[in-house]
Amino acid sequence: MKYISIDGDDVGRKITSYYLSNDCNGLEELSRSIRASTKAISVKLQEHGFDIIFCAADGVAASTKQDIDMKSIFSEIRKISPDEVTFSAGSGSSIRESYIALISAKSNGKNCLHEYSTLDDYSKDNQIVQDR
Repeated sequence: MKYISIDGDDVGRKITSYYLSNDCNGLEELSRSIRASTKAISVKLQEHGFDIIFCAADGVAASTKQDIDMKSIFSEIRKISPDEVTFSAGSGSSIRESYIALISAKSNGKNCLHEYSTLDDYSKDNQIVQDR
């Protein structure tokens, strides 16, 4: 079984900004955009044989028994994301692994996919960057 967890980047900050600037229209548009995006992401995943586990707020989690190229799926997801919101994703062989990979993606640049099985590779790459 393969799992993917997807979450909007910096959505909380965007929401806070609209509140603090008293921008009801911006907040409403962001809400509409995120709702449409997560629905579109869910549909895209279902088209590729995923079962949706969670679809709410700015996140989607799904699973599949099929052998799926997660990088290709994430590339498709990036194309349907609205201009004002990017998404990060994590994949793994359990929902927990996919969430850990998601946290790694969000902590290391955002707007990317990390796979749990290669997390050590990301940290090595990041260590090299930090050492420079």
